[in-house]
Amino acid sequence: MRRTASLLPMLLLASPGVLPPPAAPNGEAVIRQMHGRYVKSWYHNLTFVQTTTRPGRPEETWYEAGSIPGKLRIDIAPLDSMNAFMYVGDSAYAFHGGKLVSARADRNLLMTLGFDVYGQPVDTTLAQLRGEGIDLARVHEDMWKGKPVWVVGADAGDSTTSQFWIEKERLLFVRLIEQRHNPAKPDAPPTILDAEFNNYQPLGRAWVAPECVIRVNGKEFQREAYRDIVADAKLSPALFDTREYHRPEWVK
Repeated sequence: MRRTASLLPMLLLASPGVLPPPAAPNGEAVIRQMHGRYVKSWYHNLTFVQTTTRPGRPEETWYEAGSIPGKLRIDIAPLDSMNAFMYVGDSAYAFHGGKLVSARADRNLLMTLGFDVYGQPVDTTLAQLRGEGIDLARVHEDMWKGKPVWVVGADAGDSTTSQFWIEKERLLFVRLIEQRHNPAKPDAPPTILDAEFNNYQPLGRAWVAPECVIRVNGKEFQREAYRDIVADAKLSPALFDTREYHRPEWVK
């Protein structure tokens, strides 16, 4: 299945005092470096509380739980509403009032690049990125918020082709630009999703970014701030059941 317009709240981290990464001839080399750096130290799951802000709308509180690889659940406050949505593998599911109301193909590349890359086989990550139209043969160097980065998927100066940005020193994901086409309007120009992970901080022996900012066609669409972040909590497998609603027992 395919793509995601997700706004997902996810996060990252790294180890101090590491040597600079070698030159990256292509995107596959970048992904292999990321996986190799953290495969033994990255957390396996994550929970946090998110404050979601959208222009012109009231703030919302979301309770989020992710399991690496490939699972993210978001419960919308108040929990008694039983409104939730999930990304599992290459699909998205929505519950309203405890009832499953939609299921569609929708891969979340923020999950792939921000979390799953460190906990799943490299070949799986590469296949997911290629499947979403990322050209792994294109790599150039740039700067992002004062730090050197690898940019995979586009040539220098191209700000619309699907691409991802990786901080070179810590090998952390910091930005995704994704072209999203509307199948119902094949002749319409694509929507450009631009998402960034900000302000990385240590979490165990890895990292997490407590802020995500998402822009659509150059305008801020959603800003996410995370708190009460916990790694490797005990989560019930039922939390990611895509057929039946289960209350998120981890929320206190």
